[in-house]
Amino acid sequence: MWNEIADKRLAELIPENRVLRDEPMYKHTTFKVGGPATVYVTVNDEDELIRLLDAMRDTGADCFIIGHGSNILVSDKGYDGLMIETVNMSSECKVEGNSIRAGAGMMLGHLAITARDNSLAGLEFAAGIPGTVGGAVYMNAGAYGGEIKDVIRLAGVYDRETGKVFELTGEELNLSYRHSVIKERGYVVLYAVFDLIPGDRKEIEVKINDYNCRRREKQPLEYPSAGSTFKRPEGFFAGALIQESGLKGYSVGDAKVSDKHAGFVINKGHATATDIYCLIREVREKVYADTGVMLEPEVELIGDFA
Repeated sequence: MWNEIADKRLAELIPENRVLRDEPMYKHTTFKVGGPATVYVTVNDEDELIRLLDAMRDTGADCFIIGHGSNILVSDKGYDGLMIETVNMSSECKVEGNSIRAGAGMMLGHLAITARDNSLAGLEFAAGIPGTVGGAVYMNAGAYGGEIKDVIRLAGVYDRETGKVFELTGEELNLSYRHSVIKERGYVVLYAVFDLIPGDRKEIEVKINDYNCRRREKQPLEYPSAGSTFKRPEGFFAGALIQESGLKGYSVGDAKVSDKHAGFVINKGHATATDIYCLIREVREKVYADTGVMLEPEVELIGDFA
């Protein structure tokens, strides 16, 4: 909950003209839904993010780190706390030999293009994922057989409890399907270093173009969404289970199970966060009743949906 102590400390660090109050979150999420965040700030670099997190650490105020706003669903009631956006940390990128150090706010697509432009292979799978480096490490993002865990050497993180900044190796990150120690312990990703392999620039570009073409053909990219709505259940595919339950095209308000790919919930134009939440719940209940498989949302819920 936002409070006077947190507000005072924020004022000591961030000029008022950079502080957005009661900021509608539909402006900042790929679902294009969500009520107001009490306070919304974009940090300019890694040091500013650390100072801001340090200042908020013992105030009791809730803080949420947002990148591109993909893979989250913010309640219509909004978020009573501080939203910290990291997109301006995208410029913190450095190529050294076969490695790339990227700031948490860098888009994965830009990272993949940077790798391509330096004839480095291994990140082609990431070119079309609509998220940032920080979010990708947080959830071990992946597509087309590739995952962040395959290419990451280490990540710099901030511990919200202690205020310490340190590095975790790829092994220490404990990356598995849509899971990491970052997510488990509530750490904040500051940057990541990726070890890639030398490759032919044209071949890398062909692979990126192929993946992006397949995305356009099979995914409802023309509508707001948060990407794949559900995690892949072991031994199954979420989209296939949803389709087999007769839910392809099913709607709640303007939230809809995509006709193009049943694993995606889309916003047809005027959906609310409540519409999307209710649709996710109904899909889970129907698939479980039909198959005994309980789908787990990949989308993270932010705020009060009661």
